[in-house]
Amino acid sequence: MRTHDRATVRRLLASARYEILPTATIEAKVLEAVPTEVPLTVTASPSMGLERTVGTAERLAAAGYTVVPHLAARMVSGRAELVELAARLAEAGITNVFVPGGDADPVGDYHDAVSLLEDLTAIGSPFAQIGVTGYPESHPKIHDDLTVQSMWDKRKHATYIVSNLTFDPAVIKDWLQRIRRRGIDLPLLLGVPGPVERTKLLGMATKIGVGDSTRFLAKQKGLMTRLVAPGGFTGESFVERCAPTLGDPLMRVAGLHVYTFNQVAETEAWRRDWLARLDG
Repeated sequence: MRTHDRATVRRLLASARYEILPTATIEAKVLEAVPTEVPLTVTASPSMGLERTVGTAERLAAAGYTVVPHLAARMVSGRAELVELAARLAEAGITNVFVPGGDADPVGDYHDAVSLLEDLTAIGSPFAQIGVTGYPESHPKIHDDLTVQSMWDKRKHATYIVSNLTFDPAVIKDWLQRIRRRGIDLPLLLGVPGPVERTKLLGMATKIGVGDSTRFLAKQKGLMTRLVAPGGFTGESFVERCAPTLGDPLMRVAGLHVYTFNQVAETEAWRRDWLARLDG
C-alpha cells in the first residue's frame, strides 16, 4: 500500500465509530472493551422499540461516550414526540443523531426520513449534527431514482452521510463521484463491517427479532454470504482497496462507520491491531 494510502487508512481508523444494537448485554460489553474516545451509534428496531435505543444512548452518554442514537422516522409518532425526544437527548448531552426512515410500519406522521428531518428544522434544529443514509447499491424496496431524490431532499437538513454496506471498491468510487457531481457535498462516513463470526452473527439475528432479521437480510442481499464466509470478513482489504478514492479530498470521506453486530471487543481489538501494523 502506498504511503499516502496508508495515511488515509490510518486517519479513517482513528476517527471510526461503532454501530451497536441495544440488546440487554451490550452496555456491559461496551464498558469493558471500548474506550470512551470511540463514538457509538445505537440502532433502532421495531422489535426493541425506540425507548430501548434512547435509554441505551442516555446511559452510555452518562458513562462518558459520545453517542449517536438512531431516530427511525417511522417509529416516531409526530412532532410532539419529536420535541420530547430532542429535549430528553439534549438533557443527556447528546448533540448528534442519525435519521433513517426505518423498517417499521409508520406509527404516526412520519413515513420517511425527509418528513422527520423537515420537522427537526422546523422546531429549531436542536442537534448540531444529523446523519442520513446513503445507498451505494440499489435498495431492495426503493427504486434508485427515489434514493437519489431523497438524498437531494435530505441534504438541506443533514450534516453528514453514512453509507450502507457494500464490498465493491468500484461501486464506492462510482457512487461517490456521482453524488459529488450532483452537488451533494456532505461529509461521508464509509460503512464497513467489523470482524464477523458466523455463529455470533446468527445469534445476533435471533436477538434483534425475526422480523428485523428478515428485513436486515433482505436489505443486505448477497452481502451476507461474504460476511459469514469461513474466517469472517473484517473489511480490511476493502478499505485498503478503496484508499485511493477515500483519500481524494474532493470525496470528503471523514471516517468509518463500523457495523459491529455487537462484537465490540473483537472490533476494538481488530482496529487497534490494524493501527499498530500501519504504524509499524
